[in-house]
Amino acid sequence: MRELTRTALLLLMLSATIIIASCAPLGVEVWQRDVLAEPQMQLNYESIDRAFDDHIYFSKEGSSGGRGFAGGGCGCN
Repeated sequence: MRELTRTALLLLMLSATIIIASCAPLGVEVWQRDVLAEPQMQLNYESIDRAFDDHIYFSKEGSSGGRGFAGGGCGCN
């Protein structure tokens, strides 16, 4: 019985150590924010690429979405 208690205590301490060690800060550091704030890091950096992707999307889908597109699925607009 004493050996079982010792093993349980050891497993509890090991799991607590793993849980505490896995709590690392996941945020962006202050010195990294200037790089992430550059225009190249934005999802919609190039407006021409965004317009091209939107054209492909509404041409392939054959419908008009919430972006004000009109037309069919042929891609001839």
